[in-house]
Amino acid sequence: MRKKLISMLLCATMVATVATGCGEKPAEDNNGSGTTSGAGGATSDSSNAGDGGSSETVSLRLWGAEEDQDYLQQVVANFEKAYPDQKFNIEIGVESESTAKDTVLTDIEAAADVYSFASDQLADLVRAGALAAIDDVGEVLAKAGKTLDDVKSANAPDSIEAATIDGKMYGFPTGGANTYFLYYDSSVISEEDAKTWDGILAAAAKAKKKVGMTLNSGWYNASFFYGAGFTTGLNEDGTTTMDWNGTSADGISGVDVVKSMLDITSNSAFMPIADGQISKTIASGDLCAVISGAWDSSNAEEVWKDGYSATKLPTYTLGDKQIQMAPAYGYKFEAVNAYSKNTGWAVLLAEFVANEESQKLHFDMKKQPPTNSNVLASDAIQTDKAIAAAVSQGDFGVIQLVGQKYWDTTKTFGEMVAKGKIKAKDDAAIQKALDNLVDGVTAPLS
Repeated sequence: MRKKLISMLLCATMVATVATGCGEKPAEDNNGSGTTSGAGGATSDSSNAGDGGSSETVSLRLWGAEEDQDYLQQVVANFEKAYPDQKFNIEIGVESESTAKDTVLTDIEAAADVYSFASDQLADLVRAGALAAIDDVGEVLAKAGKTLDDVKSANAPDSIEAATIDGKMYGFPTGGANTYFLYYDSSVISEEDAKTWDGILAAAAKAKKKVGMTLNSGWYNASFFYGAGFTTGLNEDGTTTMDWNGTSADGISGVDVVKSMLDITSNSAFMPIADGQISKTIASGDLCAVISGAWDSSNAEEVWKDGYSATKLPTYTLGDKQIQMAPAYGYKFEAVNAYSKNTGWAVLLAEFVANEESQKLHFDMKKQPPTNSNVLASDAIQTDKAIAAAVSQGDFGVIQLVGQKYWDTTKTFGEMVAKGKIKAKDDAAIQKALDNLVDGVTAPLS
């Protein structure tokens, strides 16, 4: 599988907590300094975790996405049942995988004991010493009847590779195929039409319908450039590398990629959708096709009913070539805060959130693509159109690492393309826009 780490840009969520379990210990007792000394540090509770339990209440905080709150409450209930002799006070807070890194690195010691994060954030979290290395807590897993090899063998190899830096694993895989693809109404767009942007737009125009895509996001608009062989990367100092204003290894210029994008956005059947507004736009009924992820499968199916279909991203026309769009393709991991006062139990909770039972529950409740091999092989996964479309892009999806300067700059650039502020016939203006894009993205961190 060809990989270059990608990030997911989702709507940020507010932090809130919902108390579950037993005990009255306040949340602030879950964190503090002096209990660990960097990634992989163990605490005094490690020796008890997984044993018969203790008389003391174990307090933990667990963060997850807003849309996963009901799912996490069920997981916590299942976790507490798995350790009936131990009293817990587990608080569930709201924190999107896409914003976890920024929140955690603001104050690592004040962050949750266990939280979910997207794969693009791994390097920064490890560099900051925020994550306990899973390799260093094997004795805790052993007391729960698990080994690190059990965890690795239970999940897709690529998810384990994506969780590993310098030979150490820093998160339990919880979700795969974290990407976007094409949803379409097969009563309007045929399977053959769905293969290319040209076919999709022509069919949509004939039916007086629209085709939607978010362009004011570097997560989505990068797919045009990645498909043409362009790259992004993350330096050790947190700055980003980008070559979109030059010529790719495939011999394609960035100017030509932008011209192809403008050909699409200038089509009357194309509808640019603001970041975070895809679900709402699908529900409007104006679309016959849209680029989104598995989280919108229920919305698309409800609107298009028998016509509901999903497939890989289409190709786009560049000169006399058809270029396969290459999407952002990542994973989700469950982290253990290296500064948790209850590292042992935090490890067991993180592993439980990521185990086969929980991944199956996550798919059943939220259509989250799993990484667990058994769940992946289930009939429910194999017959799910959205999951099949997402997984089919694994061979050409791009796992991307980018720094902070990437997002605002690519958003502005995407808006210029979506609104036609750059003209397809003006090569000089396109080149200037690309030069400004790369200068902004690769600028030193302030």
